[in-house]
Amino acid sequence: MSSDNAAQEAGRDVPGDGEPVWDVVVVGAGPAGASAAYAAASTGRKVLLLEKAELPRYKTCGGGIIGPSRDALPPGFELPLRDRVHAVTFSLNGKLTRTRRSKRMLFGLINRPEFDAGLVEVARKAGAEVRTGVTVSRVEQHGSAVPDRRTVAIVLGDGETLLARAVVGADGSAGRIGAHVGVKLDQVDLGLEAEIPVPATVAEDWAGRVHLDWGPIPGSYGWVFPKGDTLTVGVISARGEGAGTKRYLEDFIARLGLAGFEPSISSGHLTRCRSDDSPLSRGRVLVCGDAAGLLEPWTREGISFALRSGRLAGEWAVRIAEAQDAVDARRQALNYAFAIKAGLGVEMGVGRRMLTLFERRPGLIHAAVTGFRPAWHAFARVTRGTTTLAEIVRTHPVARRVLSAMDKH
Repeated sequence: MSSDNAAQEAGRDVPGDGEPVWDVVVVGAGPAGASAAYAAASTGRKVLLLEKAELPRYKTCGGGIIGPSRDALPPGFELPLRDRVHAVTFSLNGKLTRTRRSKRMLFGLINRPEFDAGLVEVARKAGAEVRTGVTVSRVEQHGSAVPDRRTVAIVLGDGETLLARAVVGADGSAGRIGAHVGVKLDQVDLGLEAEIPVPATVAEDWAGRVHLDWGPIPGSYGWVFPKGDTLTVGVISARGEGAGTKRYLEDFIARLGLAGFEPSISSGHLTRCRSDDSPLSRGRVLVCGDAAGLLEPWTREGISFALRSGRLAGEWAVRIAEAQDAVDARRQALNYAFAIKAGLGVEMGVGRRMLTLFERRPGLIHAAVTGFRPAWHAFARVTRGTTTLAEIVRTHPVARRVLSAMDKH
């Protein structure tokens, strides 16, 4: 049975020309899209999840699962952890190296291909239909392809047109849906990463421990995340410093004594943060995750933002799908934007201020987290998910004073 016939068999709305209408179509099957599809499908709505790649697929990403990510996972989701982190080695551009340890796990490490495919499978089990190898060329909310004001047309690369009551864009920061919504970005960073297979003796030395190095370029840092017999080694800094970023990665790998091992994968990726006034919707179309420019500006951590915003987008897409007119759809879209800004937006605001402090005074950050016990405990609590940067700044006078002093400079 073809997808269209299956849709009609399932009893979806069918406008006059016989085309079935999905309640929600989600574009992009990363953590944000899979979370949105799961949230929408869990309500019993007819949901279609589209992905241009075949799954599983590689993604440039450290693969750290901090507390907020774990807490946002679908109920019962088994994390495919490759390692559990109990220690962090900090260094300041290769110097002043110090390791801090914790009895309790700080965060977990996953391989993105496994993790993403697992989330898609959970969405599928909740009732979402999944189509891979599908490119979206554009979405239309007016014009001949749209049968009525309650419908969005999704035009695929091969010319096929799908119809939906609501669309969630989770197709990344350079995707078509963000462009349709008019997402504005004000911070773009370049991440470079190498997956380095290592012998068992080297892997043992890294088990349960990550390395964070505050880098030579303002706002840059490097990381080593162990995943069994492979180390994920990467660096990130502001876009426009391509040559310097590449040199930083090479120097970092050499300093770690890993230059003799051949990477199995070397990749690069741009991360993009939204500007404060960037829209999160247009008509019946919402954006979430990287497509909305939602990530933590200082660490550029995006998985927790993807999972949390995806879930909210899926929940509100269902309400938009039910909206009978443009006014009601607009009200639901504004409620979604409010929910994002009240939670993730506040965290991003503090993250921007932390990035400014880090760009100007990386030595201060290093000294605090390695030599000042309350700062290390704060780091541990943030990674475990028992607090947030925003909460620490709100409740701790010292943290508030330091950031306020930086704001004035």
